Amino acid sequence: MYQEVKMKLNLNELDNIKKIAEVSTPVYDIKTVKENTLSAPKWLHFGAGNIFRAYVGKMQQNLLNKGLENTGIIVAESFDGEIIDKAYKPYDNLTLSVTLSKDGNFSTELIASIVESLKANVDREKLKEIVVQPTLQMISFTITEKGYNLKSSTGEYIQIIKDDFNSSPDNAKHIMSILTELLHVRFKAGALPVAIVSMDNCAGNGDRIKAAVYDIAKHWKENGFVEDEFLTYIMDETKVTFPVSMIDKITPRPAKVVEEYLEKLGFEDMNIIVTSKNSYTAAFVNAEVAEYFVVEDKFPNGRPCFEKADAGIYMTDRETVEKTERMKVTTCLNPLHTTLAVFGCLLNEKTIYDAVSNPYLNKLIKKIGYDEALKVVDDPKILSPKKFIDEVIDERFANKFIPDQPERIATDTSQKVAIRFGETIKAYIADKNLNVDDLKYIPLVYAGWFRYLMGVDDQGNSRSVSPDPMLETLQSAIAGIEFGKPETYRGQLRKILKNKILFGVDLEEIGMADKVECYFVEMLKGKNAVIDTLKKYLTE
Repeated sequence: MYQEVKMKLNLNELDNIKKIAEVSTPVYDIKTVKENTLSAPKWLHFGAGNIFRAYVGKMQQNLLNKGLENTGIIVAESFDGEIIDKAYKPYDNLTLSVTLSKDGNFSTELIASIVESLKANVDREKLKEIVVQPTLQMISFTITEKGYNLKSSTGEYIQIIKDDFNSSPDNAKHIMSILTELLHVRFKAGALPVAIVSMDNCAGNGDRIKAAVYDIAKHWKENGFVEDEFLTYIMDETKVTFPVSMIDKITPRPAKVVEEYLEKLGFEDMNIIVTSKNSYTAAFVNAEVAEYFVVEDKFPNGRPCFEKADAGIYMTDRETVEKTERMKVTTCLNPLHTTLAVFGCLLNEKTIYDAVSNPYLNKLIKKIGYDEALKVVDDPKILSPKKFIDEVIDERFANKFIPDQPERIATDTSQKVAIRFGETIKAYIADKNLNVDDLKYIPLVYAGWFRYLMGVDDQGNSRSVSPDPMLETLQSAIAGIEFGKPETYRGQLRKILKNKILFGVDLEEIGMADKVECYFVEMLKGKNAVIDTLKKYLTE
């Protein structure tokens, strides 16, 4: 496998790259696709992260290879411009996508379907040129859940949104404000149709974008920046749609083992890059085999032939998407991922594979998935919830070649718990045949999360805590609680546990707060208190 001749990842080296047997390369003409795209763009995407290149880029690549599409994707990054400067531009927007199988095989493909990369706050004029094109079919997003939030956990508009409300749309800073401005530009160009497609892991993702855009547009209308007709345009589904979707493909940070593998194939400059905003990127992406994209088929200006892309894509109706998304996000994957992340950090497990291999954490996620959440899942029919959990636990999390870290999954947990666990709790409350008091393991995760926020592992050593927009607020609330001194807990969690925005429900009101506090205090007792608490409640 070792190559004597070294090469850069760029278009000039394409002929040499094609000679590497281990790398699958495009069968379409990259130059022609780029020319087609720039002259008549169909797809603009925001969010240049790993899942975009590993999965979204692959969707279009497959269609290009089949001759079913003749244009690529233009991507714009709205959060971390260094990704464009360091992982896109130097490599002519090419990406090496490495799929990691459980059996240890690496499958490598050169992704060339991303033809141009922009920065949302810098290349605004280019974005405007794109959105006035009648050919544009969709604007899609992988910007994470927090990218849709206009308000803080207290229900107040965040400052950047307040500033955007009172400024000309040309000066918009928040990504949802930028989108609203671009839609206004498209409206002014003739009220052209387009689909706004969220590909992020959050419930009702399309609805969240629609609500954010309408909220911003309404404030701009009140301040005289846009017309009444623009609001009508946004709400007219013959013109603008906001399909809901469910996406699922684990794409961890670039792994050192993959970097070394690609270097042995002959590629230079495969180094892993950490930006000043702590984004992990590289000229390559690594991902698991499993992939699912279920999307509401509402595209007023046409769309790619997604159903022929051979990439786990299901074009369906809204109800089926909602059931599938709810199944994944509240039952079969996301809550289990968060559970492994929180406790994996506390127990110093290096990877998600290590965490799921811990017999107590393995049992805990099975209790949450099979015993608690599966009772209230609504079967979407296109995918079996039970089989989905089986695959997640036995194949996907158990893939030791996926170097996903608990720290990555623990990022922004405050933005996730209301959906990942809160929806199951609400379903118990709504079901007359179920009793919310029977939930034992979801409150155990809440307690583990607060214990993790203390920044002390199960051995009493200080450890880092992943970034979270509420980190300062939460850590301030638990200040004074000390490891090894349960008596230092004097009800500090009570106010937090009542936060409906954070948890989706008032945990004190439904009678769960006492249970969370009990578990939390037990985890304070000293060394091994966390694992001992897990053992105690998982062996009852």
